[in-house]
Amino acid sequence: MSDFDYDLFVIGGGSGGVRAARIAATHGARVGIAEEYRYGGTCVIRGCVPKKLFVYASKFSEEFEDAEGFGWSVGERSFSWEKLIAAKDQEITRLEGLYRRNLERTNVEVHDSRAVIEGEHTVRLLSTGQTLTAKYILVAVGASPNVDNSVPGIEHVITSNEAFHMAELPRKVIVAGGGYIAVEFAGIFNGLGADTTLIYRGEEILRGFDMDLRTTVRQEMEKKGIKVILGDTFSSIEKHADGSLTGHTKSGQALEADKIMFAIGRNPHTKDLGLEQVGVEMDAKGAIRVRGDSRSSVDSIYAVGDVTDRANLTPVAIREGHAFADTVFGDKPWTVDHSLIATAVFSQPEMGTVGLTQDEALERTPNLDIYKSTFRPMKHTLSGRDEKMLMKMIVDADTQKVLGVHVVGPDAGELAQILGVTLQMGATKADFDKTIAVHPTAAEELVTMREPTEQLRG
Repeated sequence: MSDFDYDLFVIGGGSGGVRAARIAATHGARVGIAEEYRYGGTCVIRGCVPKKLFVYASKFSEEFEDAEGFGWSVGERSFSWEKLIAAKDQEITRLEGLYRRNLERTNVEVHDSRAVIEGEHTVRLLSTGQTLTAKYILVAVGASPNVDNSVPGIEHVITSNEAFHMAELPRKVIVAGGGYIAVEFAGIFNGLGADTTLIYRGEEILRGFDMDLRTTVRQEMEKKGIKVILGDTFSSIEKHADGSLTGHTKSGQALEADKIMFAIGRNPHTKDLGLEQVGVEMDAKGAIRVRGDSRSSVDSIYAVGDVTDRANLTPVAIREGHAFADTVFGDKPWTVDHSLIATAVFSQPEMGTVGLTQDEALERTPNLDIYKSTFRPMKHTLSGRDEKMLMKMIVDADTQKVLGVHVVGPDAGELAQILGVTLQMGATKADFDKTIAVHPTAAEELVTMREPTEQLRG
């Protein structure tokens, strides 16, 4: 008989925590899990899933316009924010139910409570005060939106959390930030008809991505009517009697809006979790420091997902949770390779990317062949829309290995998933060249680019 109530106790019911709990349970472990809000975590409840639904909704405005170029006459149309929110809520409730049922099917004991750590093997449920013990504790509590508390009036802004539950669509909105969440929401608001401004302190949006993609996405956003302000940020937020806001910037601008949304990053959700008391090491942001196997500085405590601030993506959290459970409970040790992760930004236009950016590749080798193509998607030859698609391939000139592929345009995220497989297998430029094109598609450009547009040597 074990000395512990559980073999594993998971704190956090998001994608990473739920995957770890389910896999550990299938390996025969006695597992408990606690979630203080709703099962599904950031991605399902207030992140990737509802955001993608909003992206779909926002694209219809252009679809209606483009239809005329193909002979369709689209009559009077209107948009109901209330109907969108209701449909979104219904889908999120359905998905949360699936998460709960999947846990129950694998005999994971579910606790609807905030849990805090009180010892290397002990957690306490705040809803009941009950103390539980486990041989291992897994922290998978994710991260929360960050706001700049030094800005006077910051209490008047919203984050992505609140954006999913607004009573009405703002007529005029400002999004502060330049990362993927900020860029995606700017596209959503603009597509749904709001007068939209994006303000970012950096010299270009989407820091960390390839510069050609960053510039292309920003230029296409501006074509769609989004005002992009770079090199500036808010110094104060003023709220008026009618509820409207004025955002004062450090450069002296006064920007009027119905809503101001901050999307300037996320912080690990580790405050008041009890980690410091048991000696779990964290960085300056509050992220749990872990080794490759997700073990913290305390041998019985592990962490996966955004709370570790390694690669803050839902599929990565799921892989980390699975690897942890297989390693600790399944006698199948493995770790997650964070070096090659395909990802998408559901900006408008969409962006898909895998592998190294040009700057990252230059840090590894001075000899690169760059293949780049910019063209109008076939759809827009009839729609008449002024929108360009970009495809870029970065190749090691010495080995001909493909180091990175980056796409801006329709379905770029879908392309990135398949491109991720090819790069994971170590594909060379010759492998792409000998692949027969699928015609007519935009993706065929990836196998028909023969001559480098740029050769970097030494």
